Amino acid sequence: MKNTHENLMRDLNNNSLINTSENEYQEYLTKRNLKIKENQKIQNLEDDFANIKSDIDEIKMLLKELMNGLK
Repeated sequence: MKNTHENLMRDLNNNSLINTSENEYQEYLTKRNLKIKENQKIQNLEDDFANIKSDIDEIKMLLKELMNGLK
């Protein structure tokens, strides 16, 4: 019977399994970095949206002040 988990080794200090595959590690890093970039992009969009909302609120306030000044 062939060992299908040849890239897994047991850490003798704490009995945990360690994946020794460099390719799988690089895949993990790539996926992790993509997820980090995606989360940063979402955060930037949320920040931009909050800034736009704040700008719109300020414009509304200024327009109300302008309208009150014309009365």
